Amino acid sequence: MAKRNHKPITGATLINNEWVDEREGCYGFTSNNPAFNDEIVGYFPLSTPTEINQAVLAAKFAYPKWRKVPAPKRGEILFKTAEILRAKKEELAVLMTREMGKNLAESRGDVQEAIDMCEFIAGEGRRLYGVTTTSELENKLAMSMRMPIGVCALITPWNFPVAIPSWKIAPALICGNTMVFKPAEDTPACAQAFVEILLEAGLKNYPGVLNMVHGYGEEAGAALVTHPDVALISFTGSSETGRIVATKCAETYKRVSLEMGGKNCTIVMDDADLDLAVQSCWWGAFGTAGQRCTASSRIIVHKNVWAKFMNALIERTKATVVGNGLNSKTEVGPLINEDALEKVEKYIEIAKKEGAKILCGGKRLTGKQYKNGWFFEPTVLDAPDPKMRVNQEEIFGPVTSIIPVNNFEEAMEVANGVNHGLSTAMITGDVNKAFRAMEELEAGITYVNSSTIGAEVHLPFGGVKQTGNGHREGLGALDIFSEWKTVYVDYSGKLQKAQIDN
Repeated sequence: MAKRNHKPITGATLINNEWVDEREGCYGFTSNNPAFNDEIVGYFPLSTPTEINQAVLAAKFAYPKWRKVPAPKRGEILFKTAEILRAKKEELAVLMTREMGKNLAESRGDVQEAIDMCEFIAGEGRRLYGVTTTSELENKLAMSMRMPIGVCALITPWNFPVAIPSWKIAPALICGNTMVFKPAEDTPACAQAFVEILLEAGLKNYPGVLNMVHGYGEEAGAALVTHPDVALISFTGSSETGRIVATKCAETYKRVSLEMGGKNCTIVMDDADLDLAVQSCWWGAFGTAGQRCTASSRIIVHKNVWAKFMNALIERTKATVVGNGLNSKTEVGPLINEDALEKVEKYIEIAKKEGAKILCGGKRLTGKQYKNGWFFEPTVLDAPDPKMRVNQEEIFGPVTSIIPVNNFEEAMEVANGVNHGLSTAMITGDVNKAFRAMEELEAGITYVNSSTIGAEVHLPFGGVKQTGNGHREGLGALDIFSEWKTVYVDYSGKLQKAQIDN
């Protein structure tokens, strides 16, 4: 068992490059290790309404200066951020595992995604391309250019506590925006570490460009969503909360980017490589303890290989090593908190009442090494009815269902028969089925012969239906944090007839 000898972090709110510590000698909440919930990772303040307003105003006043900084210069800060992240990768990964729970290999991957994102978007500082095109008139130039939005509020979840903030902060900065960042209350230490790196990389020279507040969504998040000086909300979280955010943003005409839930599936056809299918489905279902918006919570299997696949998946799932993520042998860590654990338990009871059978797992882990943590057994359900709640609703835990189908067409119907559309996968040896699936699956992402998880930063990441409208990676991120301006320059020296006619 890994040693627990870390000193708790002292958290603070960041306003105009000044850290605001605790008030009257006390903090609003603690961040705890989900593997040892009696271990405090850090103490953090609940930012007051006054402080949140001050953070927004700091961003507002910094905006006119920051937007005029040449984009390549803004990119230099992001290149430096990537350099520092790389140097501190192991330190950040250990902190992430302690605060969020995922195993150390996954935490390293989280930091690497932030490195990749900062480097990729930094390069866009020299490629914020518009379009120059011909005009319908003589002696006239027509072109378009990207313009910043203004003050952006970035609200991030806890499951990727460095990667997801980087997917928002980096493109917002390169486009010339200023921002207020509110991280999840479960992972404020990782957020603060990332912000400190950004300041070290050069943002310390631009007070007010990046501000950070702490608190719960109902108070701090809501204050940002309704603030009149915030021009854009970028939110990652549940579909239920996202609907509320979108409704509130509509009242004040804010732009809104929503990255919400998923009810993803992996389809295993009868011609699939079953070893590959088992590996893909196991990783898709139980990576990060199923706490991913791209997790494979449904496995749709052709009836001809259902029994063989099911037995192999059960065998692999039973062999899963669950424990403290700092232990090198751990494959699956804890859930983030008690509420998350109770939610998974609730869905197991719902599944049983609806007729699903537990093939393996299905309960909270309790032995000596688990007694102070939020651990749940990796669980496989035989849940043949696609309309069961466990096949329709996002559980966000280490639970997956196996659904048998008779053919490709039925697989498509079941896959598309949910309200979300983020990630899908198909395991098949038939190129024709693969290309049909690419076209027919209603999702923002489709994998062939791979898991539903594992995005790359230079490609769009987002979904359809109740998954939202945000594409946080690739050039799609620039479209969120900038708006187009079209410019016409008429150098004819006269008002031309076509202009009068129009």
